[in-house]
Amino acid sequence: MNLLEVRDLAVEFRIDEATRLQAVKGVSFDVPVRSTVALVGESGSGKSVSALSIMGLLPKENATVGSTSRILYRERDLLTVGSDEMQRVRGKEIAMIFQEPMSSLNPVFTVGFQIGEVLRKHLGLTGRALRSRTIELLTEVGIPEPQARLDAYPFQLSGGQQQRVMIAMAIACEPKLLIADEPTTALDVTVQRQILDLMGALQERHEMAMLFITHDLALVSEIADYVVVMRDGEVREQAPASQLFRDPRDAYTRALLACRPPLERRPQRLPVINDFMGSGLESRRRDAAVQDASAERKRGLRGDEPTLLEARGLAKSFYFREGLLKKRELKAVKGASFRIAKGKTLGVVGESGSGKTTVALLVARLHPATAGEVCFEGRDLLKVDASHAMPYKRRIQIVFQNPYASLNPRFTVAQILTEPLKIHGIGADDGERRAMAGELLMKVGLPPLSLEKYPHEFSGGQRQRIAIARALTLKPELLICDESVSALDVSVQAQLLNLLQDLQDEYSMSYLFISHDLAVVRYMADEVMVMKDGEVVEIAGPDELYASPKHPYTRLLLSSIPGRAH
Repeated sequence: MNLLEVRDLAVEFRIDEATRLQAVKGVSFDVPVRSTVALVGESGSGKSVSALSIMGLLPKENATVGSTSRILYRERDLLTVGSDEMQRVRGKEIAMIFQEPMSSLNPVFTVGFQIGEVLRKHLGLTGRALRSRTIELLTEVGIPEPQARLDAYPFQLSGGQQQRVMIAMAIACEPKLLIADEPTTALDVTVQRQILDLMGALQERHEMAMLFITHDLALVSEIADYVVVMRDGEVREQAPASQLFRDPRDAYTRALLACRPPLERRPQRLPVINDFMGSGLESRRRDAAVQDASAERKRGLRGDEPTLLEARGLAKSFYFREGLLKKRELKAVKGASFRIAKGKTLGVVGESGSGKTTVALLVARLHPATAGEVCFEGRDLLKVDASHAMPYKRRIQIVFQNPYASLNPRFTVAQILTEPLKIHGIGADDGERRAMAGELLMKVGLPPLSLEKYPHEFSGGQRQRIAIARALTLKPELLICDESVSALDVSVQAQLLNLLQDLQDEYSMSYLFISHDLAVVRYMADEVMVMKDGEVVEIAGPDELYASPKHPYTRLLLSSIPGRAH
């Protein structure tokens, strides 16, 4: 029996007077009672637009739903019900968890108030009953000290706790359908595991159906009963999960499955979507991709490689004022020691708050260290004064996690790429620097025409390529990648990982590669460093660490990888 039936859903957006965008093109699928249906595809495939259509949350000013489209919830067409009835359905019978909890939660209201608002509106609870039910919900989603958290603001909670608050709001009225839009994308594997286990338990307890939207097929293999694969606003394939993973029929589905770095082996090159689509040139690409995928890329250290950078006893404390006279010390990094070999990759893994990013910022001299030393080719960078630091800034570059925040929105791509060249006196004139910028864009897979565009005109994956191109302008010897591929679609991620490997092969660059995605780290790293609470708990080669982890925390991280046997 189906709880929800989507039939011939078409959604068009008006961009301007002359331009229309067909975001969803005749999509149909069912969500049976008490089942989990996964909606899978890359960014721009129409997954989230389909979900917003079900919730009645499309922008009325520029979105048009097709005249033959129907969304039947318990045999009621949600596209034809009045706004008052839709208000009653939304939140009470159908609830949604959004991708980014920090932008979905109101920063000026406490957590207790925001959960209480749902209960007041739909169930009419007030006073002590309201407070009691809010505490129950926070307890149910696993928030520690729920009574104390009632008066906390969203910014005072970790990313995982914010997502738990969003889940508490969604299940407050015990809905029959829960729509989860990429609810675990930016979370650490351990927190992701907790959230998935929590949602599974809540689904069973409340007998909910779930529409789970994601681009991570490893997650889908664990949680879904049925899978709907979307691309460019259309359904490419839908089947029971067990059948789809065993025997994918559509080339696009096979491509999505192949793009993800496998845990059991390390192919020379990751396949990308274009390797599988079409015929002719694409067929030859596919054959080459299969050949590359069958060849193994060697990783690991022999031990006799020259050391590019070595950190010893690296420490960083932050101080916060408490009251008028007191200061509280937060030890972000506690005596970390490690080395990075020339032309090799050190992978760094750990949960949020483990000190990974702080280590990166210390190495890049973007934070002053509290103690320790960072020796770059034998010289302690921490003792180099600002007037002599410019050559080291040129040799050590960093690519940040969020390409939306790390590129100046007022600069064209040409300005973004030529600015470092000007500062460091590279290139004879503006014309030569512009030519160098165009060559760099081609190296990262973007056309030179992109030079005149602004960051907002690019997708997330393209912006990250621009950020990498900017870091490469100075031909660094050490490139720090801080979660630089974590939130990208698997196909875009595969392209960027291939690019990073090509650059390492060509320039013998060293990488400090930080990620919470353990499959990606195993694929990229020659050595892996595990951090917890500011301390290095284990360092080993990737094959050794993944096969026989020594530290209990490393074992916990590895057991949390989606798709891995538990």
